[in-house]
Amino acid sequence: MGTDDKPAASQGVANTNEMIDRLYEVAVDPSRYEALLDHWEAMIGPERLAAHHAQPSVIGLDQLVGHVERADQVLDRVLRDEVGKGPQSIIDQIDHSAAFAVDQSLTITAANAGASQLLHVKSGSRLQDVRLGDGDTEELAHHIARMLNSAQNEPVVLRGHTADSDRLVVFHLRVIHTPDNAPFVLILSSDIHWPDGFSEMLRAAFDLTPAESQVVRALTEGNTLQQAADIRGRSVDTIRAQLKSIMAKTETRSQTELVRLTLSTMEIAQFTTQVSEKTKSVSQGYDTLPPRPFQTFTLEDGRRMDYLILGDPYGTPLIYSPLDYGLVRWPAKAEVEAARLGIKVIVPVRAGYGKSDPIPKRTPYVPQLCDDLAALMNHLDVEAAPMLTLGGDTHIACQFNQLHEGRISALVACAGVLPLTRAEQYDRMDKWHRFILAGARYTPHLLPFMVKAGFALAKRLGKRGFLQAVYGKSEADTATFANQDVFEALVVGSEVCLSDDHSAHDSFSREVIAHETTDWTDSVLALKGKVPVILMNGLQDPQVPAETLAEFRRDYPWITFDVFPDAGQLLFFVKWPQVLERLQQFLIKT
Repeated sequence: MGTDDKPAASQGVANTNEMIDRLYEVAVDPSRYEALLDHWEAMIGPERLAAHHAQPSVIGLDQLVGHVERADQVLDRVLRDEVGKGPQSIIDQIDHSAAFAVDQSLTITAANAGASQLLHVKSGSRLQDVRLGDGDTEELAHHIARMLNSAQNEPVVLRGHTADSDRLVVFHLRVIHTPDNAPFVLILSSDIHWPDGFSEMLRAAFDLTPAESQVVRALTEGNTLQQAADIRGRSVDTIRAQLKSIMAKTETRSQTELVRLTLSTMEIAQFTTQVSEKTKSVSQGYDTLPPRPFQTFTLEDGRRMDYLILGDPYGTPLIYSPLDYGLVRWPAKAEVEAARLGIKVIVPVRAGYGKSDPIPKRTPYVPQLCDDLAALMNHLDVEAAPMLTLGGDTHIACQFNQLHEGRISALVACAGVLPLTRAEQYDRMDKWHRFILAGARYTPHLLPFMVKAGFALAKRLGKRGFLQAVYGKSEADTATFANQDVFEALVVGSEVCLSDDHSAHDSFSREVIAHETTDWTDSVLALKGKVPVILMNGLQDPQVPAETLAEFRRDYPWITFDVFPDAGQLLFFVKWPQVLERLQQFLIKT
């Protein structure tokens, strides 16, 4: 070995050691994920270039495997159980809601920055010092004392006001028992949040109409009758008539009692169970999206597979592949338009997502996904249909066509991806996409931990925060999910991927690794002259920027490309009218 090799080797060891430190940081604190991404890129960039030119590895990545496995165990433990660490540890995990803990002596034992700012409380303060409206502090103290002296652990929800601004505040109280310390009450406060599925629950429980449930929501969120009328675009007299009907159905005697009834059945905080068992088997919107029941059938190997039907259940079939984020719902207006056009949108919930059983470990992942889709089409008596895909699901469509020829009549790929053949195509990506995809190709043994940490971060940030982190450099994508109808579809649809009680990180990792470690060029070429292919891409896509898209167009001149300068990777959710228009030529009733 020459002397020129020593600095590179030394740098490789330094990079590896620092990477180990970063892995453990992420395992204990998922919010350190972005720092890991920055270091990872500095480390893996030269590795990506060396691999592309068939040169030997310049860093000792294999040394990381044991550390990743141990860090993975730490992450599992942190995600599974924070309670044993006491109140401050729990409070530290709560970023976006004011939160504090109170012990038996009515002393605040822990508080986060939100509680200090909103309520002027800090650790060591007395509860009586909390700045609330007249009588609210006393009521809070009464419930804390009662809960700590009771054998029952049912949560309590209270509604009050701040002393300074008379701002509406809602408190969620829950008793926390720890192995080594006295119990305490965890108190979370926030703006009132309307949980997923809650409108449907109220309608079912009290026989409310959709309009009446919206009135209940407006009043519960602290609006006056006049404000509720303005929100609904109705007169105050109409809202009063609806309120009278609501009170008769709920057997409440006043608007205040109605709000209390609503709040007493609502979970507004983290660390709560689902509102109703019913919501676990229904894809339920919280505003404009109607409920869609998940349907189920059993595959030949005994695994369960779920699916959704959007649009017209008796219409012309369209297969919709919802990306590895599991975006199984469309914006409400798009679903209505699909029904109007007579389109039966078949949405497979892929293995390991939602309640669909995962694929066995030693089974090739994407071929089995394709076989599962063919089985679903057989179950629904669909011989052939056009396919609509998002992002990297172009790969699944191409593999499906190769394994089950004749079953795709056309392919429309929104933010479509084709095989990546140049190292610079990874270099051009935004760092989040580059981190996952390049990691899957060049260091697949490390990817499962990276994805698990990313999913943990998504839980910590909330889905809006995570979308902002992933798509923050694409103005088109950030504008897309700023639209409330789109955001609802993204949040509700992705519940099959990540929710309070489910994480599809393992299946996500297996799919990305299969995508990036398989040469699927032949499966793309198998479509040529047999299946019409249309890629609809935005020039602000963080995974397929303009230069990469230009290379796709040169490499595959027989594919039709529709290009949108004002769209990104979330193109479908804003350009769905154009997508449905493109699909019309292939949706011909037989």
